Amino acid sequence: MTDTPAAAAPPSDQKPAEQEQAVADFGIDTTRRSAGQALRDYVDRVRGGELGSLPALAGLIVLVILFGLSSSTFLSLNNISNLLAQAAGITIIAMGLVFVLLLGEIDLSAGTGSGVAAAVMALHYVKGGNLQAGMGDTVFYAFIIGGVLAIGVAVWQRIWLGAVLSAVATLILLLGVPANPWVEMLLAVCVGSVIGCLTGVMISKIGIPSFVVTLALFLAWGGVILKLIGDGGTLSISQDPVLFGVANNNLNTLGSWILFVIFAGGYAAVVLFRHAGRVRRGLVAQPTSLLLIKVAVVVVLGAVATYLLTVNRSPNPDRITISGVPYVVPIVLVLLVVGTFVLDRTKYGRHIYAVGGSAEAARRAGINVPKIRMSVFVIASTVSAIGAIVYSSKVGSVDPNAGGGNVLLFAVGAAVIGGTSLFGGKGRLSNAIIGGFVIQIVSNGLGLIGAPAAVVSIVTGAVLLLAASVDALSRRRAKATGH
Repeated sequence: MTDTPAAAAPPSDQKPAEQEQAVADFGIDTTRRSAGQALRDYVDRVRGGELGSLPALAGLIVLVILFGLSSSTFLSLNNISNLLAQAAGITIIAMGLVFVLLLGEIDLSAGTGSGVAAAVMALHYVKGGNLQAGMGDTVFYAFIIGGVLAIGVAVWQRIWLGAVLSAVATLILLLGVPANPWVEMLLAVCVGSVIGCLTGVMISKIGIPSFVVTLALFLAWGGVILKLIGDGGTLSISQDPVLFGVANNNLNTLGSWILFVIFAGGYAAVVLFRHAGRVRRGLVAQPTSLLLIKVAVVVVLGAVATYLLTVNRSPNPDRITISGVPYVVPIVLVLLVVGTFVLDRTKYGRHIYAVGGSAEAARRAGINVPKIRMSVFVIASTVSAIGAIVYSSKVGSVDPNAGGGNVLLFAVGAAVIGGTSLFGGKGRLSNAIIGGFVIQIVSNGLGLIGAPAAVVSIVTGAVLLLAASVDALSRRRAKATGH
């Protein structure tokens, strides 16, 4: 029998047995589990189809071992640092797409949409802030109209962040704000928000399927990029130390350790504080021993990674010093913390999972389904623009292929490989990070052992197909076992 918490004490006219039955009927679990019971419960959930990111983590370990044995440079500090920077752009776009996938929707325009944001950013820098001269009157005023429409639909649906960011983009264009790296990056993010507002309203209010809308926009944004840059043209941003440094520079040693203390210490404090609160209120909680092990593993791995990244990894250590955690790491970590908090700890996040589980049930429960549906496209496009800043910084330029090619495919693949379901209702932002590393390790490792591009594409496609198969089979298993 389970003990009823004091706050839920039965009224004097209700028998204790009846109260216990009522607690069971409402699924209120106040039992305490031992470490062994918790592990057995986890194994049962895995057998029942709740695999989460377990297959991706297993694949990640296998790939690291395989390529570590096949290439002498794969596990070098320099290559590991490069992996972090190379994977960051795709991973960030995948993190935005997780919000869309949680609803069972798809955004095929995330790649080229991010390319538009990158092109506008680079054009603003190259033209000294005079986008009207850089775009031409027709395209310039088309962007202004698009910004005004985005503001209108965002206000209509009460998506205030989208409205504010769209207004900022419109003002920067109208006022001709002088070139500044921080203004350029802000403009890119705001252009992403404009794209998300326009995409989301067509899907949520007009009712066009997301596949059709985003496929059309995939083609349209590709044309816009070509118009902004020109066929065969390139907009270089490598001359600006801030724009180029986003994906190519590192924190110093002190900054690297401060980053570790903030995130590792913050993680430990939040997890332990939440656990203590659940225990104090008599709610079901993980065994303290397992929780301490989990926290210790995260802290130790973080400390080891920070130490290794602060070692000089320059190919010519006597002449050049290259050390420190890459700037892209705190960018990804901030997005992970903020996004995870939104999904796990806010009413909005619970509404996303509810709509993804059953849109009709969510509507009957009073959730504004069109608003939720539109908002996730705003988030996805805005976050994709951050990814565009990172991948443009990595190469130091923006060309007509920005956001095209395999960018979208790899981003969607990263989210799905990491454990986010294509059918909606299941996934976390951490899935995108794990999946992003899997994809980048495949590409990097095969490149180091001299595999041709065709083999890289085939293997990456096979990994994505395997991940989708695991997702489908796990859902079928979960349905059969009642999980």
